[in-house]
Amino acid sequence: MKIEGLAAIVTGGASGLGAQTARLLAARGAKVAVLDRNASQAQAVATDIGGLALTCDVTDADSVQQALDAARGQHGPARVLVNCAGVGGAHRIAGRQGPMPLADFSRIVQINLVGTFNVMRLAAAGMTALDPLDDGERGVMVNTTSIAAYDGQMGQTAYAASKGGIAALTLPAARDLAQFGVRVMAIAPGLFRTPLLDELPPEVQTSLGGSVPFPKRLGQPAEFAALVAHIVENAYLNGEVIRLDGALRMPPR
Repeated sequence: MKIEGLAAIVTGGASGLGAQTARLLAARGAKVAVLDRNASQAQAVATDIGGLALTCDVTDADSVQQALDAARGQHGPARVLVNCAGVGGAHRIAGRQGPMPLADFSRIVQINLVGTFNVMRLAAAGMTALDPLDDGERGVMVNTTSIAAYDGQMGQTAYAASKGGIAALTLPAARDLAQFGVRVMAIAPGLFRTPLLDELPPEVQTSLGGSVPFPKRLGQPAEFAALVAHIVENAYLNGEVIRLDGALRMPPR
């Protein structure tokens, strides 16, 4: 699909990978709705790109449906969904303080995995009802997993499980929606410059970037956004997870 003129939804669009993706899609001519729990930051991004800011909790079905309805009312039916909403967290299964609180594990899985699926299923209901484009395509979804889905480190059981779930559902979701001409893809980013990493001292950032085989640096959000744009426009990409990590394989710790 050509991006120009399409209506797009970006969750987690107020910062980091989501914000850069929203900016690039808008620069390519898309009408972008920025969904995020942080209303002020979402509005700042939306104002900058001429888009629409909508407060949304991806784990809440009513919140997501209201946001999708509002976006449709403003921009028309969305043919592009990019799921970037998510959280991190590091807890070992057990240690001196006892077992990991179950609530901590559940929270990460609920936001990252269940939240992603929640938006997918509601957006899919809208996409499948659209008229097909000239090539038979009705829409495309791009989810954000992580290399932690494959190379999870100590303390990442919850995060790796949540991102592994997103990776695992990519192919069956693509198969579910293939009859409607809706594609499903996922990107597994490595170490990227995000607001979380920007809080680290410069020497730590340099050290992390140096662990990447090539190029020896942290990934740039613009590189993630560029891959999203390519996925949207390349109709033969479907049902696959693409690692975007400079050949990095994470060590145990």
